[in-house]
Amino acid sequence: MMPLPDATTSSALDEETARSELYGLLAPVYYAQPAIELTAGLRAAATDSPAAGAFLEEPWRALVGVARDMTDAQIATEFDTLFGGVGKPEVYLYASHYLSGFLNEKPLARLRTDLNGLGLARDETMSETEDHIAYLFEVMRYLIAGDDAAVANLTQQQTFFAAHIQSWVGQLCDTLARHPKARFYAAVAELTRAFMNVEAQGFDMLA
Repeated sequence: MMPLPDATTSSALDEETARSELYGLLAPVYYAQPAIELTAGLRAAATDSPAAGAFLEEPWRALVGVARDMTDAQIATEFDTLFGGVGKPEVYLYASHYLSGFLNEKPLARLRTDLNGLGLARDETMSETEDHIAYLFEVMRYLIAGDDAAVANLTQQQTFFAAHIQSWVGQLCDTLARHPKARFYAAVAELTRAFMNVEAQGFDMLA
């Protein structure tokens, strides 16, 4: 079973490890129907923070609670309802849609240029374009936890986050949070929103 981050606090964990793990949790949840091992881990996760009032405590507790209330089949059906099907999905997960109103537009081209500069390329087995939120979160995880210090550093994280995530991820969270068919993913969206706010505040302190 994949390790789940203690999203309620960073005081007992190395902060960079906690950030990387949370990106690593969110990416596969947005990419595909959550694996049974992942939802099992969520249901067994701790929800109480040793530090009262930790910023991610409430959205983390809400997500764990929803995971416990829903079956794997219900969560999988919700994923398909929101993001799957033939033609236009209920909810788009691509940066280009939110930034330009269309898929495969200039935001994707700019992203590919920046990924090339980082020495990163799309896995040919991946069915989604690089501006999918799951792909962007995986890039952030690499920029935090990668071994190449010339690429995996705070400066690169801040630049990539500002250029390709920060300006539109709130719109995605809003869309999911208010969608009438979203329950598990409404909770995922609120955790994402809280985490993105923490990330933005942290990067602002570097300026």
